[in-house]
Amino acid sequence: MAAGVVSSPGEVKHHGLITLSLMLATIMQVLDTTIANVALPSMRADLGASSDTINWVLTSYIVAAAIVTPLSGWMSERFGRKEIFVASVAGFILTSMLCGIAWSLETMVLFRMAQGVFGAAIVPLSQTFLLDINPKEKHGSAMAMWGAGIMVGPIIGPTLGGYLTDTFNWRWVFYINVPLGAVALAGCMAYLPDMARRIRQFDFFGFAALGIGVGALQLMLDRGGEVDWFNSAEIWIEFAIALSGFWVFVVWIIGAEHPFLDPRMFLDRNFATGLVFIFVVGIILLASLALLPPMLSGLFGYPVITVGMVMAPRGVGTMIMMMAAGKLLRVIDARVLVVAGLLLTALSLDIMTGFGPQMDARLIVVSGLVQGFGLGLVFVPLSTVSFATIEARFRGDATALYSLVRNIGSSIGISVVTLLLTRNTQINHTELVQKVSALDPDFTQLTNGPLAGALKMLTLKYGDGAVWTIVNQLVTQQAAMVGYLDDFKAMMWVTLAAVPLVLLLRRPGLSEAGEAATIHAD
Repeated sequence: MAAGVVSSPGEVKHHGLITLSLMLATIMQVLDTTIANVALPSMRADLGASSDTINWVLTSYIVAAAIVTPLSGWMSERFGRKEIFVASVAGFILTSMLCGIAWSLETMVLFRMAQGVFGAAIVPLSQTFLLDINPKEKHGSAMAMWGAGIMVGPIIGPTLGGYLTDTFNWRWVFYINVPLGAVALAGCMAYLPDMARRIRQFDFFGFAALGIGVGALQLMLDRGGEVDWFNSAEIWIEFAIALSGFWVFVVWIIGAEHPFLDPRMFLDRNFATGLVFIFVVGIILLASLALLPPMLSGLFGYPVITVGMVMAPRGVGTMIMMMAAGKLLRVIDARVLVVAGLLLTALSLDIMTGFGPQMDARLIVVSGLVQGFGLGLVFVPLSTVSFATIEARFRGDATALYSLVRNIGSSIGISVVTLLLTRNTQINHTELVQKVSALDPDFTQLTNGPLAGALKMLTLKYGDGAVWTIVNQLVTQQAAMVGYLDDFKAMMWVTLAAVPLVLLLRRPGLSEAGEAATIHAD
């Protein structure tokens, strides 16, 4: 082993400063998955884009990051984990600045794509570093710190983005990365330990197949809502390319001598089950975050700042429970904590099915706290047990795949709940309109009875057409509200369906827990 290369967690110094630097870099990258969303209307005006083309600002980042994420494990082993991480953070800062000064849609899309490329390795490598620099008995606490950034970042992103856009302008949603990134970069350069490198052949064909599959899938999920999903030839083409890419990748890695991802890592039952669980967590976390802001602003009439305030308890609950989970893991089986977290999450979604436009904010705050507790209680034990038994030599690729699956789950979750919301709202509107008709005896009884005087006054003041416009707006509001409630109920059943999977997890033994956390050179 080369001199100066750390081979044991006990040899690592400055754990606190390393953790702080890693967390700042992680939060910076994760924030960018949601912080730019609320700034799109302002960007569109400045960049001269249409309502359709401006979405490429988000799509370019998501697709680029998804394609490059699986590459982070190989790059870190071949060129050095510290070197790749530092280069990723530096590149992310630079591309964030370029995004802030973009002068056209084309340059913005190009810079966002580059930002996604540099940001792809930050999350998986930060997780790998934290697992490697901490002994096995402290992995729960380490994953609590790492998970706090992963889970809270998307929650505060829209609120922070809205504040920066309203107070300054949309360019500051990118400039905010510069001070955060500068501190993280300085800390990483000064304190990150050097890790042993491993010469490993690069499987270009395997990476190309996976990259094509992931890229086509992300593009399909992002574009589906705009082009009416499988009623569009574009979506069918992207679906076929994604399916073909994944199929070729699976067949290739099974038979290749030096595959891009070693299929033996999937023989670890905890890791394989953890991938399924994190997929479900991805669906619930960002899908609910995608639904709540438009619901609160569009149906409840909350301004952006108020939306951020009523959603803040969700982040607070997540932070509290993550810190507690790191300690609870020492005395309670991780599988029990995962089940408890899933049940709390399901309870919060059940509470959300009772939302209504006329209620106050208390139920939103309570459900947010409960959901934060639940997700925090799932994420830390799950991240810990998923990597507890996997061989150290697979850890770089495993963390990259873990992040990729979580992001794919988030993309699928957002696409599905958005599709369900749109279609259920249309169905609900049609059904409600049938009730608001002179042919419906209940409605006729209302208009000729209790509502007769009010309708007459409104008709005299605004005219008959204006009254029915108001009625249609109320029907549309109620139809949308029922659509949101249907989504919350669907996510609740998805959460409960994941509970039996905990039976596939096994508690790691003490001998496995004592395994060294670093990858040794071949």
